[in-house]
Amino acid sequence: MQKFLFLLLLLVLLDPLGIDLYLPVIPLIAHGLQTDESLIQSTIPLFIGVMGLGQLITGPLVDYFGRRPLALAGVTLYGAGALLAAAATLPWLFVLSRVLQGLAVCCTTVALFSCVRDSLDGDDAARAFTFLNGTLNIVPALAPMAGGLLAAGFGWRAPFWALAAFSLLVGILTAVGLAETRPAGTRASTTLPFVRYWQIATQGRFILFALVNTGAMAMALTYVSLSSQVLMGEGGLTPLGFSMVFGANGFWIMLASVIANRVIRKMGRPVCLTLGTVFMALGSLMLLFSVTAAPASWQTHWLSYMLPVATACAGLAFLMGPATSYALEPFAEEAGVASALNGFVQMAGAAAVSLSMMALPLAPRQVLALALVMLLGAVFAFAARLRARHSAPRLTRLRP
Repeated sequence: MQKFLFLLLLLVLLDPLGIDLYLPVIPLIAHGLQTDESLIQSTIPLFIGVMGLGQLITGPLVDYFGRRPLALAGVTLYGAGALLAAAATLPWLFVLSRVLQGLAVCCTTVALFSCVRDSLDGDDAARAFTFLNGTLNIVPALAPMAGGLLAAGFGWRAPFWALAAFSLLVGILTAVGLAETRPAGTRASTTLPFVRYWQIATQGRFILFALVNTGAMAMALTYVSLSSQVLMGEGGLTPLGFSMVFGANGFWIMLASVIANRVIRKMGRPVCLTLGTVFMALGSLMLLFSVTAAPASWQTHWLSYMLPVATACAGLAFLMGPATSYALEPFAEEAGVASALNGFVQMAGAAAVSLSMMALPLAPRQVLALALVMLLGAVFAFAARLRARHSAPRLTRLRP
């Protein structure tokens, strides 16, 4: 089981590495390709958008071809995208590389989540999802610094050569060590299963628990989007101080995920959902107090932002594993399609919520948008916690 989870961890790391490793070298990339920095910055939401939408396509593919072939295809495509970025001499080639890597992560993400659903149930699945989601946070903690050091020593292309090397390693280990987990009774389709997507999406249990992930991910996206403005612009942190604070929060989420795993093991998923709901709501209230009622000197201090964020991030760590396991649990014969739809709801929904909240006329305290996202996440989590009382494990069979 440890070998299995280690392979899945390597696959799941492809997603955040594809974003965080090149964050500090965006200006260098723009200069090297003689283009606007805004174009290179736009490749981050492009990557996320392709990843979210593409899962609707890769979901049926992972049921038709199997988990292992799609994982290998995704790693191969990821490596090709990294090589294209490293060798790009024109801006459009770099943009194309990000599209390829976004498509690649669609394959690996749906494959690995389907592997967990195939192999584990109940609390075991929740612990696996919590472990994978928690370890993701070491990448935002370390990758930007690593990317900056690579670029400082070898130029802006170096981070992408590193991604290509990492994908080669992951590909070899996956080819050697990842066994096929697709159940014999899996329903496969050669076309996009719009009817099955609709059948899954209209089941209250699935969509409610998927929305918990949407709220948690929206909180994370809003936090990241506002952090440089709040921590450096208002809080006065230097770039090094920003990296340290940002990284410390990543390690904090990892620790919270370890604790969440123990809570699941000792007390079960409903208790974990309860704690996640409390932490998300408490983070919202703390941030609202910091913005509206705290002394002016505290409102501009970086801790007035990071303490509520750290509290809500603990909620994220407690929520995402149980919510994912509850959402996918009934769909043993539709694991790929259900995993894809869950990923789409999580990513596309989070982007929509985050952008909508940040578009509200809340100036000059735009950080209020984050407090509202936290509150919405707590509402989703509370509703899911109530539903968890009546969510006994059972197999759902969809109509043909």
